[in-house]
Amino acid sequence: MPTSTHGRRQRVAFVDALSLGRLMLPAVQRLGLEAVHVQSPSPDVFMAKLPFPEGFFANIRHHGDLAATVSQLRGLDVGWVIAGGESGVELADRLSAELGTPGNGTARTTARRNKYEMVLALRESGRRHADTMVSSDADEIVGWAERTAGYPVVLKPVSSAGTDNVVACSSGEQVRAVHRKIMAGTDRYARPNTEVLAQEFLDGDEYFVNTVSREGRHHTTEIWRYYKNRLAGGNIIYDYNEMLAPEDPVAGELDSYVREVLDALGIRHWAAHTEVMMTARGPVLVECAARVGGGQIPEISNRCFGTNQIDLLALSVADPAALERLPDIAYRVNQHLRYVHLVNPHELGTAPDDEKLAVVRELPSFAEARMAHPAGEPLARTIDVATQPGYVILISDDPDQIEADYRTLRRLEQDHLYAGVTR
Repeated sequence: MPTSTHGRRQRVAFVDALSLGRLMLPAVQRLGLEAVHVQSPSPDVFMAKLPFPEGFFANIRHHGDLAATVSQLRGLDVGWVIAGGESGVELADRLSAELGTPGNGTARTTARRNKYEMVLALRESGRRHADTMVSSDADEIVGWAERTAGYPVVLKPVSSAGTDNVVACSSGEQVRAVHRKIMAGTDRYARPNTEVLAQEFLDGDEYFVNTVSREGRHHTTEIWRYYKNRLAGGNIIYDYNEMLAPEDPVAGELDSYVREVLDALGIRHWAAHTEVMMTARGPVLVECAARVGGGQIPEISNRCFGTNQIDLLALSVADPAALERLPDIAYRVNQHLRYVHLVNPHELGTAPDDEKLAVVRELPSFAEARMAHPAGEPLARTIDVATQPGYVILISDDPDQIEADYRTLRRLEQDHLYAGVTR
């Protein structure tokens, strides 16, 4: 087990692991490591509402003084610093660089968070990328859309996450309205939006690729296809996700492109979650996050794919030689799985209780349900990730059974799943 120069066992620090900390902790502990948590000044406002995960050796609150936080980490013999969530990416890079521990450096830190800088990094490296601009002036975006990109054009905050205010705009009037809304608000990390990112509408099938890297060698832990719906107002919501078999030719093309993206963004270590649109001209990056993908259930991944990103991230810290022995594409498909994002289609709704969910659990392919709200809590109509009631996982050897159960689930949502008296 790695030790420090003091002869003591080294620890791993996770920055803003408010959600995935519950999974990361047992993964590193199984490999004999203790974990320290670092809280940044601007965590994800939704994740910050969760109970703090128990089991960390220490919890450090970073208040902006980098030297002070580095000193605390040195005193705790921290040998690795890893982003535990999107809001922790930049701070993890800075802390790792100051400590001299394995990491991604600071040269491309901004490009790993700012979606415009991300596109510039791809352009500079000669990789395929989407036509993109940023501006605090809605009329400038309208002019760009009408002269260059065409409609629809996608608007979103520059450094947010989770489909926060991601809208496909079909007219100059809608661009101005969405731009005004974004500029008047804050992102998921409570930071004011001072610019709006505009991007060409990428027509095609969307996928995400989760990876774990060490010393620049990338291991792919899963490739999924997103199915999304575009609402009447332009908001884009998740419908469901399905795994892509590694032998699928599309998987190979996506995997090769994502490795180029990781290299262009300087992601040489730890986890990444990369979203890609497969267009007529080939794979094009939507965005890349230098952290673990959300919605992880390691036991489900192990059952269906033979591995999971959380455990491979822990392995990359505790036993990089064992990670090195794994194939570059580290997963396989053992069973069919569909990850269904719940959608409240009504203007008002109520989070279902166990009695209402019982009929969902009776579906032949039902495997797991995770709700984002306690029973009886009022629900708004689903327009983004933050307003999705939760998700259901369907698993079967028979893909037709999964399709049938999915359709039943959507009917239940339309009929009565979210009906009831609010608390």
